[in-house]
Amino acid sequence: MSDVLTLGETMVALRGSGPLKLGGSMDLSVAGAESNVAIGLSRLGHTVRWAGAVGDDEAGELVLRTLRAEGVDVTAATRDAAAPTGLILFEPRLPEVTRVHYYRAGSAGSRLTPDAVEAAFAAGAPRVLHLTGITPALGPSAAEACRRALRLAREHDTQVCLDVNFRSRLWSSEQAATELRAWLPHVDVLIASDDELPLCLPSGAATTPEQVLLDEGIREVVVKLGARGATVHSAEGPLHSPAREVRAVDAVGAGDAFVAGYLSALLDGADLSTRLDRAVTTGAFAVASRGDWEGAPTRAELKLLGAGPGTVVR
Repeated sequence: MSDVLTLGETMVALRGSGPLKLGGSMDLSVAGAESNVAIGLSRLGHTVRWAGAVGDDEAGELVLRTLRAEGVDVTAATRDAAAPTGLILFEPRLPEVTRVHYYRAGSAGSRLTPDAVEAAFAAGAPRVLHLTGITPALGPSAAEACRRALRLAREHDTQVCLDVNFRSRLWSSEQAATELRAWLPHVDVLIASDDELPLCLPSGAATTPEQVLLDEGIREVVVKLGARGATVHSAEGPLHSPAREVRAVDAVGAGDAFVAGYLSALLDGADLSTRLDRAVTTGAFAVASRGDWEGAPTRAELKLLGAGPGTVVR
């Protein structure tokens, strides 16, 4: 049994140093919201299984090799000989603005099958199933894989965490709302930025978004507020945590690191305050580092964020 099962697309990532049209060198890595969370949880000492699909190509080998090196179980991953591994390009355009270019239409990840999810559960039901709103946007097969995962989670009494993670380049807000609202009866923990919450609400809701979602049966509604921190809403009422102060280097992947921290503390049985504190801490590590997942901390490193400027750990 693993602590967490997650599924989605991980792509080869190329990061430029400036406008792509000017050429130049690029750094090669991998990126994907779900695998970012998986790596973050693994570094914090949890067992994580990733059930994604890659092409039967060298790019796919890079994805699998990277996840294995980070301690993520990829035995449930599949190779698709008929489709390539997806590609993502990061283009820093201004000091605080990065453009992202996807090349994932028809990719192996978009063709993830429900059978792959069945196999992942057959190997051992996880304590937590983590899904994002990205995977169902990739294509019909990937969407059905998510629905199958939700049904299996219910059958195995597995907790479900949904990070809305809306991507306007993949689907419209109307499409996202239709799909994700159907998921709500299965969801225990909902994580979203404040502008994503309306995607999960039924039309004509009369109370606050968070209360509507709690009334729908969701146990915890966690709202990411960026530099303003985060707030969790539950039957105990709202609880807020400010963001940790760090010198921002790269905001990409901060939301995924936040989710990893929150789920880590949940798996540890920590209270809501501790969950939020760990989440904003892991999010801050991501903001202070370049890359999607490279700056994710280990459990021993969490306390480093409290060290003063110029501290040298010997």
